[in-house]
Amino acid sequence: MDQSHTDWVLLLNQFENIIATASEALQVQSIIKLSHLSNTAPVSILVSTVPILVGLLDTSSTTTSDAVLKASVYCLKCLSYQGDGKLAVTIGQSRAVNRMLCILPQSEVGLQKVLLKCIRNVVAFDGPNRVNVVRTGGLKVIIDTLNSNSCPHSLRPLLLDILSALALLREVRRCLFNLRAVRLLVESCRVGKMGSRARAAQAIGLLGLVKRARRDLVNSGAIQVLVDLLRNGDISTKIVAGNALGVISSHIDYIRPVAEHGVIPLYAELLQEQEPLGKEIAEDVFCILAVTDDNAVTIVEHLVTILRGNDSESVAAAADILWDLSSYEHVLPVIHGCGVISLLFEILSRSDDTNVREKVCGVMAQLSYNEAERAVIADLEGISVLISMLEDESEEVKDNAAQALVYVYEDPLLCDRMTGALRHPVFLRVQERMVQTRAAELRMTESVRQMAIDELTWNPALG
Repeated sequence: MDQSHTDWVLLLNQFENIIATASEALQVQSIIKLSHLSNTAPVSILVSTVPILVGLLDTSSTTTSDAVLKASVYCLKCLSYQGDGKLAVTIGQSRAVNRMLCILPQSEVGLQKVLLKCIRNVVAFDGPNRVNVVRTGGLKVIIDTLNSNSCPHSLRPLLLDILSALALLREVRRCLFNLRAVRLLVESCRVGKMGSRARAAQAIGLLGLVKRARRDLVNSGAIQVLVDLLRNGDISTKIVAGNALGVISSHIDYIRPVAEHGVIPLYAELLQEQEPLGKEIAEDVFCILAVTDDNAVTIVEHLVTILRGNDSESVAAAADILWDLSSYEHVLPVIHGCGVISLLFEILSRSDDTNVREKVCGVMAQLSYNEAERAVIADLEGISVLISMLEDESEEVKDNAAQALVYVYEDPLLCDRMTGALRHPVFLRVQERMVQTRAAELRMTESVRQMAIDELTWNPALG
């Protein structure tokens, strides 16, 4: 054991002795000194002081003065910042939270602020601590205080900060909904530090999965606060807010309100970030928002802009979304009008990125299912390009190109231009697979129809 550690152990022993035997003035002085040393003392030493300080929060004890209690609360607050969360976890696992909650209601505002800062740190760093706070009555105290007309303005951000952490628990979200206090969660997403607001946004997204809760969230202004985070947050916050907005927009009633807040350009920006999760969320939300005509036009325009860029990951992501949107009948005229097919062939001619080529060929395969798009492909001399892609190194590129060519071959106006592909093994393999798939789908349809007939025959009451 080195000398410095030995010195800290001696100081710890002195602290224990002073708390046990010294006067009130020396106790307060010693506790304040520990608060000041919390930035430099070893974590192991600080951990050892927690039970001592928690013992001083016992309001039923006749030996603890008001001054000692206040000093102990302040010291625990200082300790809760140390050790990368280890001290906050230790404090939460002690009886500190229960005693702080008992002290909170009858304390003056200054002490309440210190108590809430300590509780905030305790719940921010550790999930089990959140459970402990809730089960010792902390949630009720927080909600009641926030709902009180006498709640000091200076305490409100701290209370909302704590609520945002507690709301990551399912039982807390359920309570907020049942108590008609969803507005408090939305408020916690509107104010405070970015980390706290991001937690609240995550909780909103989780609560939004409950259909009955979405209306309360929207009526409480959740769309506005989430859009603000999507616009002004750091990348991790944008991802959380974007996901929560996607959850809300998944209900048909809220697609238009979400879009009217100008989110489409923001999701286009998220699509161009380097975070794969952000791209995935943007793709999912675009596919939801595109169910309306106006949104589809705006989305395709932004995707075209991205496709004209040089970032391969963003181009691949944009093409992947177009692949999905190409199956929306009302989106096809938009794609047609924006000259997307010409742009896709341009990308194929200049990009060596396998992922980009696979996604672009996927769009081609989906678009070639439609007569108007097949005509555009033919007019752009695209059939020969697709035939050449049967020799690509990527199996997915070859398969997608072959699928597009099968649709072209089945078009009586274009089949005579397919001579270069008809004997190609990739084309023949994909053609056979598509024939088998269609036959299986036909058998399934006939089977379902027969089941319906049998049900009517077996149950005359349905006739």
